[in-house]
Amino acid sequence: MTVEVILTPAEFPNLVARDLSQTTCVVFDVLRATSSMLTALDNGAEEIIPVGEIAEALAIKKQRPDVLLAGERNGLRIRKELTGGIDFDFGNSPRDFAAEKVNGKSIAWTTTNGTRALRACARSEMVLLGALVNLRSVADILAQLRPRHLLLVCAGTFEAAAFEDLFAAGALIDSLQRLIKSDALSDSAQLVWRAYRQLGDDPNALAESSLNARRLHANPDLAPDVPLCLRRNSIELNAALMNDGSVRAMRGFGAKLA
Repeated sequence: MTVEVILTPAEFPNLVARDLSQTTCVVFDVLRATSSMLTALDNGAEEIIPVGEIAEALAIKKQRPDVLLAGERNGLRIRKELTGGIDFDFGNSPRDFAAEKVNGKSIAWTTTNGTRALRACARSEMVLLGALVNLRSVADILAQLRPRHLLLVCAGTFEAAAFEDLFAAGALIDSLQRLIKSDALSDSAQLVWRAYRQLGDDPNALAESSLNARRLHANPDLAPDVPLCLRRNSIELNAALMNDGSVRAMRGFGAKLA
């Protein structure tokens, strides 16, 4: 198993041109998209439809009025000022997606970075959602599938790297260490793995090191998201991007479940 890490969103355009047909991707947007998507699916959401733009989400809503809308711009729930008339049902907080609100529902979802990262990986053999909340589950499925090439995609913030995504990628590599030969790690994989090893498992140290965590902590309405998203292995679930472009909880193994 070879391992490479995409460190920043600036590398997303290059993914589209790459042959990823024998590559399994794991997309990390720890604060907060993948953590919140996993929470929604764990609470019974039927599917998540990741889209890049607000207009795409609104078009899906027009075609399928039962679809709920979720997403953020600049960290805040999308309001009618940005849509031309309607508020989104949810923001990008894991606290939004309670079972009584999302069970059995489809959710069109757009965020600044997380949904872009998922779409950039769409031509991969498999695309998994990664986060600290489901790290053990991701490690377990990768240990069973043993992909030939593993690409860890850090969604970042705007066009910059996000420390919490790099940390989670390093933690996953550490979890898979017994399966990976040292010469199979790219320089980017070595970088995030050694950063993780240096910081350790202290969530307080992680929160202090993460600019995104500090920004969220500065907003009283969003601060409670930080400990939820940094809580290791609180969700026992894997989710994958399907052939139809939706993200669903995995009910079996195999490439890009239909």
